[in-house]
Amino acid sequence: MQGKVIAVNQAEVRGIPKRNVKEGYLREGWGLEGDAHAGQWDRQISVFPLEAMALVPPDIMPTIAEDDYSENITIEGIPLEELVIGRRLKIGEAKVLICHIGKEKPKPEGRPYIVSREGRFGTVTKSGRVKVEDQVVLLEEA
Repeated sequence: MQGKVIAVNQAEVRGIPKRNVKEGYLREGWGLEGDAHAGQWDRQISVFPLEAMALVPPDIMPTIAEDDYSENITIEGIPLEELVIGRRLKIGEAKVLICHIGKEKPKPEGRPYIVSREGRFGTVTKSGRVKVEDQVVLLEEA
């Protein structure tokens, strides 16, 4: 099963919306180069499947601006139930291990509302370039 990359997003400082830079370099053990959330920890990279947008309540949907990204990689085409903790993904040239689904403290509104609940967070296990339209491939199961 495979999906595709819809956006590659970064912000140089924390707390501001990320912008779609269309391509980037995922560095093993670090994350998306140039992004404020990259570093040596278990949430180096965030991946958001657009299929999760179906879970946003109607009253929250108006607070989500179309181009205000809070995730690094936006993908589509892979069912949420396949994107579990322990799953490995090949995204463009890079490989990513999903370590977490959501955050400890969900956000109340905007794009962070759904990303903080359904975003996939993990580590980069193989460096490589990633760009819009690249394939996302499920690797071994968790």
